[in-house]
Amino acid sequence: MKFSRIITFIALAVMFTTGLQAQIRSEMQYYRYNDQRGLNVFETPKTDTVPFNGVAVRVGGDFAIQFQALSQSNAEDSLVQLGQDFNLPTANLNLDVQLYDGVRMHLRTYLSSRHHAEAWVKGGYLQIDKLDFIKEGFASGFMDMATIRFGQDQFSYGDAVFRRSDNANAIYNPFVGNYIMDSFSTEPFGELTIQKSGFLAVVGATNGKLNQSVVVNEDTDNQPSIYGKIGYDNEVAEDLRVRLTGSFFMNNGESNGTYLYGGDRAGSRYYHIMEDINDGGSDFDGRFNPRFRQMTAFQINPFVKFHGLEFFGIYENVSNSDDQGGGEYTQLGAELIYRFGAEEDFFIGGRYNNVTGNDTEDAEDKVIDRINAGAGWFMTKNILAKAEYVMQTYSGDGWAGSRFDEGEFSGVVVEAVISF
Repeated sequence: MKFSRIITFIALAVMFTTGLQAQIRSEMQYYRYNDQRGLNVFETPKTDTVPFNGVAVRVGGDFAIQFQALSQSNAEDSLVQLGQDFNLPTANLNLDVQLYDGVRMHLRTYLSSRHHAEAWVKGGYLQIDKLDFIKEGFASGFMDMATIRFGQDQFSYGDAVFRRSDNANAIYNPFVGNYIMDSFSTEPFGELTIQKSGFLAVVGATNGKLNQSVVVNEDTDNQPSIYGKIGYDNEVAEDLRVRLTGSFFMNNGESNGTYLYGGDRAGSRYYHIMEDINDGGSDFDGRFNPRFRQMTAFQINPFVKFHGLEFFGIYENVSNSDDQGGGEYTQLGAELIYRFGAEEDFFIGGRYNNVTGNDTEDAEDKVIDRINAGAGWFMTKNILAKAEYVMQTYSGDGWAGSRFDEGEFSGVVVEAVISF
């Protein structure tokens, strides 16, 4: 049976096995739209505007393809030559199910991704915004401001996770690439979010593991990873929205917790960059993962939107324990986007991203700099075309002798995105 027929069969099976009580519709409670309406949405809102009329299923998808025209070089002139051509198209299958009043399930499957040829489940979670399944109105005062999520999926550390491309789901990202230190992982987690009068707080925990196993040995030292966030997000004046959050992530285990910056198994957004002719490369090149084990990380994110002009920033620091040799990295990021047109269907903007630090306390510094400049057009709320110029450089004595020594890539990437 062809792969496309398998996917069609799965989609039809989901629709029909929900029975006559299920309704196929697009409106979900406490939900971030998977299209232009989801731009600049962070935590799902607590506004209760969608009535519950029984189990409802929403089948959605994401599709993305890039035309890449990049060139690259390094100190040894040992990198593969890049041409101008299309990258492998990527696709997601999304299932959202309204199970009960205030209870919703999300599941995402990567149908096609750079790092895996086969279809596989990225992750999913259960979101609870009401406890009426216990008793109607149960703890309603608390649940009017609380959201509970648990599952194996991305968790709410930092705000960049809400603006990044998730495989083919690239409609929220004004550029093609994600940040260099891409704080994204899919781990078993549980978290509580509180939103009240513009103030917000998140507390949660994961098991610190991307791949799950109950097998242990003498080297196993698994410890839970703890994370949290506190911030303020409100429209402080007409057409002026201000958001400022601070997040932390901490893991003390030695055999888990290394995935905060390496949990996106879909692969890098730029293909075959920094790939050596003899030594090869990685599907994840272009990003950087410090691979610290006993790590402590914190991220500060300002966001300001005034009419069509918006600014998003990152200040982030991650450090290793002294027992693991120390070492730390600092990431800076700044985006300035201007959206215009009657429905802000067009945008132009730029981004600067820098990572500086060392692997251990005694190691030489590594520096990565990236500049993006681009523009985009929402042809409809579900269709986005965008183009960017990107330049990324590697400097610092910490890269000496590696394929990244005096490395650089630059050029143009055009991306088309469909999300619904």
